[in-house]
Amino acid sequence: MREDYLEEVIDFLKSEFRELNVVVMPDFFLDRLISLKYNVQTFSKNLRQIAERKGGSIDGIEQTELRGGNAVNTASALATLGVKVTPIICTDKLGLELIKYYFEPLKVNLSHIKIFEKPSITTALELETESGKVNVMLRDVGALADFGPKNLDESDFEVVEKADYVCVFNWAGTRRFGTQLAKTVFRHVKTKGEGKTYYDTADPAPNIAKTPELVKVLQGKYVDILSVNENEAVCYASQLNHKTAKFVNKLKLDKLAMESAKILASHLPARIDLHTTSFAATFTKKDITTVSAFKVPALRATGAGDAWNAGNILGDAFGLSDGGRLALANLIAAYYISNSDGMHPTRKQLIKFCAKLKK
Repeated sequence: MREDYLEEVIDFLKSEFRELNVVVMPDFFLDRLISLKYNVQTFSKNLRQIAERKGGSIDGIEQTELRGGNAVNTASALATLGVKVTPIICTDKLGLELIKYYFEPLKVNLSHIKIFEKPSITTALELETESGKVNVMLRDVGALADFGPKNLDESDFEVVEKADYVCVFNWAGTRRFGTQLAKTVFRHVKTKGEGKTYYDTADPAPNIAKTPELVKVLQGKYVDILSVNENEAVCYASQLNHKTAKFVNKLKLDKLAMESAKILASHLPARIDLHTTSFAATFTKKDITTVSAFKVPALRATGAGDAWNAGNILGDAFGLSDGGRLALANLIAAYYISNSDGMHPTRKQLIKFCAKLKK
């Protein structure tokens, strides 16, 4: 079945694209990715030994500095595929120069970037586990913590009104006004705009106390598509149905995520799109479609969900079947995590990648 979807994806990638305008907000992070060839136990042991001898070095640790943030990573993946993207994001002056560098050859409108004194910075530790790579992100959210509707001006709302998709990410990072930001922006789209609304909150754990407030927004009619991973699905489902807690210690995480996504689909007006390391699924009131992930060498975990979101948005915009859309999203994520340079693919690169996977 997945092979049939792959054929649909290839035909789509070879077709002519109409212009697509996407707005993304609000985060850009200066990222340092630290790839550790250790599991948690070994790394903890090494740290303890070094601390006990009053400090020292661990050499041979692969590190990469790259663009970060859910909004900017999704923008990069979309723009590389030829989509016109407008980021409404916050950073400092150095961050702006880095964004110009990262997006220089792409169709990205940088006129809506907000300049503040303190940037957002992440150090991501990628560790080995029995089920593959996992990332632990050490974050200083900087000015993003206070970013909210007050930081949007008339020109921002104008571009939101004209966009085909308006995407808000990283609710937990917008610590003080994240819920108000999503509600204000999405309500504006629904009352004065023309496009769809797309929401990926990212890990809610850092702002867990405000989750009930967020769920009330999700219960409204502002969100067309809610994108979640396993932990996010479980978190929000537990807010809507107390029975979710009974499954937590009885089901493996992937099955728990499926049950949680079903609960979300039954309680929320949005379409629920679940992405995991092994499969992706889409849930509506009437149907569920699941497509397994492509097995590729995972060189990184950080940013995989953002690449997936780009494919999900693109497939939705051009009317692919649910299976075709999920296969496209899985394909872009697979390309990204297996690319040695951590690059997002062009259409031509994706077509070649498809041929390689089919072999």
